[in-house]
Amino acid sequence: MDKTKGSLEAEISKALTHWEKSYLGRGSVSVKSDILRDMIIVNLQGILTAAEYTVCQDKDGLLSVKEHRNSLVESGLDELKEIILTITGEEVLSFHTDLSTQTGERVIIFKLASDLQSKL
Repeated sequence: MDKTKGSLEAEISKALTHWEKSYLGRGSVSVKSDILRDMIIVNLQGILTAAEYTVCQDKDGLLSVKEHRNSLVESGLDELKEIILTITGEEVLSFHTDLSTQTGERVIIFKLASDLQSKL
């Protein structure tokens, strides 16, 4: 592979930011991607709106926002897998995500078919 680890991580962050804006209608404040063995770990900051923070003040609202946001992201999973495949050449075997309603941070983990880090 001709690209460096850092350039791939930056390209993934940029592509996910673009996907968020085009698919979800708004992007996060910052995105940081890290390649670790056979995983890509993505940290997205500032994804909740002011209204969502207000709704998250009680347990039912918190669960509702988490469920809704996770459903939105997972509905675009095929596109996300294609983005990762196009950039890295690696197939995504599994996808894991969670959202903190306290910090407005989302973490995404893409589990790849092979150890990408060792190829860089």
